[in-house]
Amino acid sequence: IYTMYLYSLALQPPTGISQAIYGNFSGPKAQEICVAKGRILELFRPDETKKKLVSIYSQEIFGVIRKIVPFRLTGYTKDFIVIGSDSGRIAIVEFQAETCRFVKIHQETYGKSGVRRTVPGDYVAGDPKGRAVMIGGAEKMKFVYILNRDSENKLTISSPLEAHKAHTVLFDM
Repeated sequence: IYTMYLYSLALQPPTGISQAIYGNFSGPKAQEICVAKGRILELFRPDETKKKLVSIYSQEIFGVIRKIVPFRLTGYTKDFIVIGSDSGRIAIVEFQAETCRFVKIHQETYGKSGVRRTVPGDYVAGDPKGRAVMIGGAEKMKFVYILNRDSENKLTISSPLEAHKAHTVLFDM
């Protein structure tokens, strides 16, 4: 009797950019562009001498990136990246220039996996003053997370506050 094992592997990385954001991800006044290409998160920096964008770092993420938003806490000089994915989680990542990689700061589960109309993740919005992040689905479910700093100046995230509204369809946030 033979046992068959199946393994799925993409031979080429995705090239189509689904979303792009800009911010100071590696340090103050860095002015970088972060792009989402399906399951890959990539950071670019403009090169003044070559007059083009240079890729600083690229990282594959387990899941499909549905939405990315830059976020800066009050008093910080660096931006964080809030990622909504099809895994049913919201993740906050930071780019560490010393190690040249993305580091997950916090991850919160809010729903089932998969791309569904009621599960949040399609729409993510950050408060311009750096106080909260809202995540919502096309129908009904919306959550607000309040972000703060603790005594060691680390990012803390609150429990989700429900902001659901029945009989409504969300087009943008």
